[in-house]
Amino acid sequence: MAPQKKWSLVAVAVAAFMAGLILLRHGDGRAARPLATKGSLAPDFTLPQLDGRQLHLSSYRGKIVLLDFWATWCVPCREEIPHFVELENKYSKDGLEIVGVSMDDGPEPVRTFYQQFHMNYPVVMGNANLGEQYGGVLGLPIAFLLDREGRISAKHIGATKPETIEKEATVLLESR
Repeated sequence: MAPQKKWSLVAVAVAAFMAGLILLRHGDGRAARPLATKGSLAPDFTLPQLDGRQLHLSSYRGKIVLLDFWATWCVPCREEIPHFVELENKYSKDGLEIVGVSMDDGPEPVRTFYQQFHMNYPVVMGNANLGEQYGGVLGLPIAFLLDREGRISAKHIGATKPETIEKEATVLLESR
């Protein structure tokens, strides 16, 4: 086979491979979902909590929600969670709700962690699909602060100073 023909076949193969990747990602016939960005409506979900009850994110409309993607093995997550427990204690009566989304592989280590860290807010078991809806959860922690209408007010990637989240939450709590 002539070298030029080989390169043509290689180019066709690479093009077919790339097209296949695109189809795998978006080829289900639906338009690609918009990413969760500041000002957009947070993607709704219904997921099981650790006790088996279903949590519907949409049922939190009218409240300020801190949606925290985390995992038991994530060191920065382990540092943030005690602060979230404090925020829940301090502001839940004012309308702040914290929802933890564990990205662990299963609920058993999460249940142990939940008790060990005296978590006082609901935790659901997340999955890759939910992570994709929220723009891809490639690193943890990632926290979204949602306003009373369920719109994303802030997104924090990585460990965030507790004062920063508290300040943003109190501004939202004070706005009606």
